[in-house]
Amino acid sequence: MQATQTTVDPSEIAKFEAMAAEWWDLEGKFKPLHMLNPCRLDYITRQIAHEFDRDLTDEQPFKGLRLLDIGCGGGLLCEPMARLGATVVGADAAERNIPVAQIHAEQSGLAIDYRHTTAEAMAAAGEQFDVVLNMEVVEHVADPLAYLTACQQLLKSGGLHICSTLNRNPKSFLFAIIGAEYVMRWLPKGTHEWDKFITPDELFDLMSQAGLNPIDRKGFVFNKLTWKWSISDRDLSVNYVTASLKP
Repeated sequence: MQATQTTVDPSEIAKFEAMAAEWWDLEGKFKPLHMLNPCRLDYITRQIAHEFDRDLTDEQPFKGLRLLDIGCGGGLLCEPMARLGATVVGADAAERNIPVAQIHAEQSGLAIDYRHTTAEAMAAAGEQFDVVLNMEVVEHVADPLAYLTACQQLLKSGGLHICSTLNRNPKSFLFAIIGAEYVMRWLPKGTHEWDKFITPDELFDLMSQAGLNPIDRKGFVFNKLTWKWSISDRDLSVNYVTASLKP
């Protein structure tokens, strides 16, 4: 049965609508994502290369792959994926994000199909992709299982789903909310709601219920001394990323 109802939370969309113009400001409200982006891209590119037997030293290793970035924002992931040769669709429920992403892609000389839509609407329309990127979105939706089910329906058989989010524990409250929103002021207060955070075990269970086969999970860890992010096999205590396949 296709997912046709939206899992969009209007209050969550309003938060990101208000910040839309700042997506490409390296020192703006999305500074944390710009800092995290190299780490995210390292994980994403390695997973895609492994699952689709691609050589990352090639000029366009992802040529021939159709990729969806759901919750694409201003296109921080869409643009590097397009440069690597993928046919990219970027979708976002926050309408104001789309023209920001479109203008930046045009300025960068990239052809990216940006759409103001939802995962559920695209699944109902029968869209199919080799790869679905679902980064820092699941903690903002009203119904995570229904949303992940829509993401699963968007994948071709054998397709790869990469999903990152925030763990739910006292440390994540301290670092992701108190630290990022109140102390460092990287994000506007209220950007995240701690009770919507999802533990890795819970996410694996949700993905299994949605018809996906979880195959990997890693942590994104911030080093306060070097001021850089890295990938960890063991520390999933705050930010983490998962990979799963559609059978």
